[in-house]
Amino acid sequence: MRVTVPEPVLDIVRRLEAAGHEAWCVGGALRDAALGAPASDVDVATSATPEQVRKLFRRTVAVGERFGTVGVLDRAGTLHEVTTFRHDVSTDGRHAVVAFGASLEEDLARRDFTINALAYHPLRDEWRDPFGGARDIHARIVRAVGRAEERFREDYLRILRAIRFAARFGFEIEPVTWEAMRAHAPGLAQISAERVKDEWFKGLGSAQAVSRFASLWRESGAAAVWLPGLRDVASHEPAVSAAPRDPVLLSALLLPDAPEALRRLRASNAEIARVERIRTAPSEPSSAAPEAVRRWLAAAGEAADDRLRLYRLGSGRDAPWADAVRVAREQHQPVARRDLALRGDDLLSLGLRGPDVGRVLDALLERVLEDPSLNDRERLIALAREVR
Repeated sequence: MRVTVPEPVLDIVRRLEAAGHEAWCVGGALRDAALGAPASDVDVATSATPEQVRKLFRRTVAVGERFGTVGVLDRAGTLHEVTTFRHDVSTDGRHAVVAFGASLEEDLARRDFTINALAYHPLRDEWRDPFGGARDIHARIVRAVGRAEERFREDYLRILRAIRFAARFGFEIEPVTWEAMRAHAPGLAQISAERVKDEWFKGLGSAQAVSRFASLWRESGAAAVWLPGLRDVASHEPAVSAAPRDPVLLSALLLPDAPEALRRLRASNAEIARVERIRTAPSEPSSAAPEAVRRWLAAAGEAADDRLRLYRLGSGRDAPWADAVRVAREQHQPVARRDLALRGDDLLSLGLRGPDVGRVLDALLERVLEDPSLNDRERLIALAREVR
């Protein structure tokens, strides 16, 4: 099988080999190409040291030089990662100390799974697959390279990566690999929250079936460490899988205390605030009547659309009040202070100051929620005189 390698990557390989170094294409792009997907973000592994790579290429960026990776910029400014062959010297389950001077086979041996331990020489159309990765891709299996227990002890995050790959491609996890994952799941407590969040969000976005992704987290023991109480969505999988993948919204659906879970995962303040709004907003109006829906929109605020999406994800159908929401918005019916047809100066001209302004605005909003036709400047000023 020939892989279509971008011309800038071919140039990198040519220059490395012309300088007497070995150079191969590696990484997930080869796995994806074997699955019939176009190869993108093709990485290069080489016998050249980082210093030698920097000398060969005019435009380079320090990406992870301590781990042997140099970013080479092509003419368009696109960065391509070039990493020196390496082998692990020691690891604590989170970070590895690596040494250079390894062979290609030694470099592939330190990879996580056989499906990621492939190498391709684009100038000779030659493959290296010492661990049977192509066979496992064909058999749709996620299998650890070498001894599974050693791979997970080297980096416990590989447990979550195995889950993500299995859910993304619809692969099975090889039994020995699976048992090693379960045995070493407690080690996930040592992983940084940011790395765990990255795997959680990537997995939610790429899984063929979110229900299987969540199930693998639970059954492996990963959820017990980081996301206790992780729910099942199997009964509503068609709705979940058909919707645009929004990891924050899916977290709100799957996690009983999503704000606390995202805090634990060191999510952004904006992401945490969003799930807080979802949690505190009323889930639905008292009825689908127009006034009830307007009041629900007023109470839900910014979380209204997320609440509508959650209803669809959880039930597989649109909310019974969705049409009333659409009508309210099309008619620009007021549901918040900012929608009222008067200005702050209008209230100041009535002698209102400080807390009285907010009190009167709330009273006016209450009236227009009952009757949107009252949202007229002159009528609101007259009502303000009554309630001030």
